[in-house]
Amino acid sequence: MILRVQSIFILCLSTALGLFHLYASGIQLFPAVQQRGVHLGIGLALIFLLYPVIKKKTEEHTQNNWEIIISFILAFLSLYIGYYFFMNYRELYSLFGSLGVELTIVGLLTLLLTLEATRRIIGWTLPILAAVFLLFAFFGDHLPLLFAHSGFSFEQILANVSLTAGGILGVPLGVSATYVVLFVLFGAFLEKSGAGQLFIDLSFALVGKFRGGATKVSILASALFGTISGSQVANVSSTGVLTIPLMKRSGYSSRYAGAVESVASTGGMFLPPVMGAVAFLIADFLQVPYVQVILAAIIPAVLYFIAVFIMADLRAARIGASYQKDDYEIPNLKYLFVQKGHLLLPLLLLIYLLIVEQMNPPKAAFWSIIAMPLASWLRKETRMSPADIVECIKSGVKLSLIVIAACASAGIIIGIINMTGLGLRFSSILIELSGENLFPLLILTMIASIIMGMGLPPVASYIILATLAAPAITQLGVPDLAAHLFIFYYGTLSAITPPVAIAAYAASGIAKSNPMSTSFTAVKLASVAFIVPFMFVYGPALIFDGSWFNILGSFVTALVGIFALSVGMEGHLKNKIEFLSRSLFLIGALLLMIVGWGTDFIGFIIIAAVFFREWKKQQDAARTNAVLHDAK
Repeated sequence: MILRVQSIFILCLSTALGLFHLYASGIQLFPAVQQRGVHLGIGLALIFLLYPVIKKKTEEHTQNNWEIIISFILAFLSLYIGYYFFMNYRELYSLFGSLGVELTIVGLLTLLLTLEATRRIIGWTLPILAAVFLLFAFFGDHLPLLFAHSGFSFEQILANVSLTAGGILGVPLGVSATYVVLFVLFGAFLEKSGAGQLFIDLSFALVGKFRGGATKVSILASALFGTISGSQVANVSSTGVLTIPLMKRSGYSSRYAGAVESVASTGGMFLPPVMGAVAFLIADFLQVPYVQVILAAIIPAVLYFIAVFIMADLRAARIGASYQKDDYEIPNLKYLFVQKGHLLLPLLLLIYLLIVEQMNPPKAAFWSIIAMPLASWLRKETRMSPADIVECIKSGVKLSLIVIAACASAGIIIGIINMTGLGLRFSSILIELSGENLFPLLILTMIASIIMGMGLPPVASYIILATLAAPAITQLGVPDLAAHLFIFYYGTLSAITPPVAIAAYAASGIAKSNPMSTSFTAVKLASVAFIVPFMFVYGPALIFDGSWFNILGSFVTALVGIFALSVGMEGHLKNKIEFLSRSLFLIGALLLMIVGWGTDFIGFIIIAAVFFREWKKQQDAARTNAVLHDAK
């Protein structure tokens, strides 16, 4: 009985939250604190009802009766704070003096419920980090001089973190409430309509027949899924169950199959329009149009996947992996578009509204969601029923819960950083350690981003890094957008970087491989892609900052550099290449990555000469083999 009641509550709350955001985006926008309060209150309530107090290894997400009762109590308290923020939002704009009993209770409940909900859905990492920052704010006058500050009272911390737009109810949660939930809902509608399966079928049709087709299908399918996904682990779970067994059947080791899937799924976070829900945060932080952010992200994302494609192709050539008809069936591309092409119409509409009409993203997402059931009715086989629509809303809201928790907890950290001035201090430390030189600073920032991003979803890691690390890069003259994309990339790549490689660990569970060896293999596979952020920092034309001539020239140079670097790393072209040629390929690639036409010219000459030398050697070897074969 209690489980039945729980299911009804979950359905009602998730549907209510989804409809609330659709109404707010398409019909009437609410004041910021009102919208964020409802978003937080219902979001936390759903987390408590869906995720247990303690996760069981055998039956994950199941609770006994006492745990369910506790979760219901916490859920009702969450709904209460949501109701309070909605009804009393005007008071929160003008807080001063003593908080009073009621506000103190609301503030304390908001803080504790946020931390507990985050622990349930994300794990211990982010709540512990938030708790450390809270202690830092409280005991600032007892800390070493490097980090010391005057310290704040319990009431000051509570007011700033829980009750104002500078903390939990701040910009990160605002982005989640205004943008993220709508695009996740759109992704859920796409998936339910059959467009998700269409992405996989298209991947088979486009690259399945090529050398190493199984890995390329995995890379392309994960990239397409990543455009609408908000997390690396969710992407791995969606596509990995199909692509990892496929790669294993094609002769790849479990370790390598898991690595390919984790690298591709992590790269999916860099692809517009969602970009792991971070695109909206970047636009809001920098106060630039959302379209500018997604345009800037296109070339780096393409370079990332080209680098991974080339590495996978060279590995396939090295081990002799080729398409076998027994491995999998290749669907007909024309048939796919005839039967299911209409499911892509809402996605095309979204792109049109965002880029051509330059409609604000929430409104564009609203109309694209409305278009999805209508498009599904163009063919009888894909028609969505009212029950399907409700299921889409429920699924989309559930997928957005991790972002709600991450943004709320990250808001605690941002509030403390702004209160104490830690952001400026941390940036100063990075600049001082680098000797005010850009390259050492980028290396330090890369390391800091990977460490701070470990175990966190892209949204949370970006919010923290945007406050702590990005200002240091911009102080040395790097454009704001390049700096924020730089920290976003490395914070996200922490998902495949040991020791806390959450995407690699998720993939290893499906592949039945060793998690640590899978993550090390993933880093090797993505090693060339790790260079991409340095390329757009030193060559901002790669993020559309420059003339079309510079953009095209930089893109071609980057492609050649990535190809040469991949060949040098893998040690294979058509056949195995010797150490000298590998070294020259690497030197040529590094020269191309140094900004300047002189170094580019030398790099091109070296790569072309080595490529011609290897091509000639392989042609001579082929002729020799042919002569020997004829002689026999």
